[in-house]
Amino acid sequence: MATVSIADNPERRRYEASNPDGEVAGFAEYIRTEELVVFTHTEVARAYEGQGVGSALAAGALDHVRSLGLAVIPMCPFIRSYIERHREYADLVYSAKPSSVHD
Repeated sequence: MATVSIADNPERRRYEASNPDGEVAGFAEYIRTEELVVFTHTEVARAYEGQGVGSALAAGALDHVRSLGLAVIPMCPFIRSYIERHREYADLVYSAKPSSVHD
């Protein structure tokens, strides 16, 4: 398994997984609002595929979102399937509040 560190790069609107030399091994792009983070795309460099980089990236990004008190909309299929396989992150998934609008 590749050793990577996970960091938020807000200027590029993505979380990045970097190897010990600082090379970006993968990233998870997002759109952030005041209340939530929409994950739109995740990519792992070919040289790091199958080494756990994607899972480390997903866990690190989701842990950071949790620490910020934000919810997640997992539009990215990888992040969505990661949450489905790791139910400890299910509570982060945004769900609309019941409407108070009446006819």
